Amino acid sequence: MTNSTPADQNACRPVSHKHLEHRERRSSTVPVVVALHLVGIGGLAAALLVDGGAGAITVAMGLAAYALGLRHAFDADHIATIDNTTRRLVRADRDARGVGLWFSLGHSTVVLGAALLLTLGVHALAPMLGDESSPLRRATGVWGPLVSGTFLLAIAAVNIVMLRRALRGHAHHHTGGPVTWALRRFEWSTDTPARMYVVGLVFGLGFDTAAEIGLLAITASAALGQVAWYSALPLAVLFAAGMSMLDSAQGAVARRAYTHARTDGGSAGVPAPARVRYDVVVTGVSALAALCIGTVTLVQVAIEHAPWLGWVPGASVSLEPYGVVLTVVLLVVWGVGALLLTPQRRGRPTD
Repeated sequence: MTNSTPADQNACRPVSHKHLEHRERRSSTVPVVVALHLVGIGGLAAALLVDGGAGAITVAMGLAAYALGLRHAFDADHIATIDNTTRRLVRADRDARGVGLWFSLGHSTVVLGAALLLTLGVHALAPMLGDESSPLRRATGVWGPLVSGTFLLAIAAVNIVMLRRALRGHAHHHTGGPVTWALRRFEWSTDTPARMYVVGLVFGLGFDTAAEIGLLAITASAALGQVAWYSALPLAVLFAAGMSMLDSAQGAVARRAYTHARTDGGSAGVPAPARVRYDVVVTGVSALAALCIGTVTLVQVAIEHAPWLGWVPGASVSLEPYGVVLTVVLLVVWGVGALLLTPQRRGRPTD
């Protein structure tokens, strides 16, 4: 039997598989995602039956809205937020399922609200959503990135602090300065997956995706002559369906990967030192990504109001393609870690 240090034991406390499996059976993530798809598709079908040929145009718009939802799920801030929050909940021995779903539902609420207002005839909203220089877009263009950038820096700091404590063999610190106090308050705000709804809602107030759906609704209005609830609202629902599906999947994969660092996943245990190394690598990659994305986001917001900061690194970086890159990197790290630990589970004794 190999000897493990207190840090190893604390960083890699086993998680009860029976408890996890019981919670897995009660998860509502899949039913909610399926329901969103059924409602969206049903709405399009109703529009097609009611409007005839015009309904076909709405179907095309619905497919475009669904594609936008899928694409938006790959935004770098989405991936980093879901990944780091899942990591924190797993580390804190909390149920981490549903992080991606709740975040996407909060984000989609903004889109649905904008589409509903447009449908109800709030025509003044249309030009404000479509014009980046409008007071609404200028205000939300600062608010949204400011909140998302700050959140990413905070959640990355929390994960780094928790990992550092675990490696030192201290499960809890009862003292600390202002930074520690602030991080504890932040941890409380994300201590359950359901609270990610508010985070997603605030992220969505940037109106980057709501504007896209608003433009789709305007286009549908021009094509149909009017935007009835049965032909416009399915656009927002399908957007939510696409985004929630991929965000939920990303959160589920992250939960599996981070739980893997704390439990053997089978009848034979993974040596604690191996789990610690795996934990350090995946947490390091995730936290580093959140720090970089959060920093670039805040820098770009600052430059909009202080152009003389244009020399700062990251000022001209576009984060749009990095969502896919980050997804690939995380999948590779998780996959390689799982492959490296699998032979040890089968061939090495339990600690």
